[in-house]
Amino acid sequence: MSERPVVCDLLIRHAAVLTMVEGSALLADGAVAIAGDRILAVGPDAELAGAYAPAETVDARGGIVMPGFVNTHNHTPLIGVRGMFEDLGFAPAYTAGIPQMAALSPEQMLVMARLGQYEMLRAGSTTVVDFYRRPDALAQAAHDIGLRAFIGGRIMDANAAALAAGRWETDTALGDRLFDENAAAIERWDGADGGRIRCGFGPHAADTCSPGLLRRVAEAARAGGGPVHTHLCQSRREVEVVRERDGRSPVDRFDEVGLLGDRLIAAHCVFLDEAGIERVGAAGVHVAHAPIGNSSSGMVAPILPLARAGANVTLCGDSKTADMFESMRMATALARIRDGGFEPTAPTLLRWATVNGAAALGLGDEVGRLVPGTKADLVMLDAAQPSLATVVDGYGIVVRSASALAVDTVVVDGAIRLRGGRPVGFDGDAIVAEARDLARSLWAAA
Repeated sequence: MSERPVVCDLLIRHAAVLTMVEGSALLADGAVAIAGDRILAVGPDAELAGAYAPAETVDARGGIVMPGFVNTHNHTPLIGVRGMFEDLGFAPAYTAGIPQMAALSPEQMLVMARLGQYEMLRAGSTTVVDFYRRPDALAQAAHDIGLRAFIGGRIMDANAAALAAGRWETDTALGDRLFDENAAAIERWDGADGGRIRCGFGPHAADTCSPGLLRRVAEAARAGGGPVHTHLCQSRREVEVVRERDGRSPVDRFDEVGLLGDRLIAAHCVFLDEAGIERVGAAGVHVAHAPIGNSSSGMVAPILPLARAGANVTLCGDSKTADMFESMRMATALARIRDGGFEPTAPTLLRWATVNGAAALGLGDEVGRLVPGTKADLVMLDAAQPSLATVVDGYGIVVRSASALAVDTVVVDGAIRLRGGRPVGFDGDAIVAEARDLARSLWAAA
């Protein structure tokens, strides 16, 4: 007597499955069975079709099914100034005449955060890191969109008005207010939605945070146990300011206050000298590599030397783009221009965008790979896309040819959040329309 099929919630059939398990090959006619928020099984379609009785079946029609991207560094409200500040040569927070998104009301911040997170979902990110002012709004957006998210505030005590004028002045009251705002968001949101939303501290950078404020963050992070997110050596000016003020490098400063370690996610890491590269690597820092934003400012991070030194390299869009396929290709170009040779390869880049990002967030056993027992966070690419017609090993075509346009279906925590390129569970058109109206009013005022 044959065994009865196992009941499950979702069965994705006829898929080319990229599990991202080290050394694994593309499973050409595979299937993925999901129950609740977990993957039950991954295997040949012929086996799983008879072994499982799903409430819903999705036919991938030969499309690639892979882990969702882990996008490790974003400030979603800054989507409101995208396309305008990239030619100005400096960050929008320091640029007069640009809408200051950090000054948005809670309601306005939520509008822009929803837009940025919706864009990332449509581009295939299932886990995102989002740090900016008013972290409550960022967390609410993650709840509304259905993303797995790490949320934090933008903690700094450098006077914003002075920054726009090119001066670095300490505002202790500002630092206290922003620290408290971040801590309150952690208290309110960390572990929300069944653990899908997590929170941490986000000191902005070594130049915009005084040594005392960085020590306060380090102490709070040690007590709370979560990751710390920052910018590290993102500009020459940052390095100059810290050396002039503190007589040391940003890496020295983070080390001295107790932040340089394997709980630190450091974005950019462009202006590191050889000693700094070695220290960041030896400390096991997680580097959020932002190749699109860096290249738009003519900057190239020493990403391969960082990886060789021991840093965990991850990829992000930094709200300059939501398209992690684009980020992988730009990461290739910048590394090869800087260092020569043919590294990084396609499998390496896809690990940066999935497995390594998961490890940076302490989710290495939960997301980034498609194996039984892990969270059901995955992306299905449209097999009808011309760019995906010539699949051989899977890695090469995804990294070198795919784009956000190929993303057809996105599953987060076992729930379908995008189907046929359209959102499920929320009104994407309304999100876009509301953000468009807000952006027009902000630019008119600026």
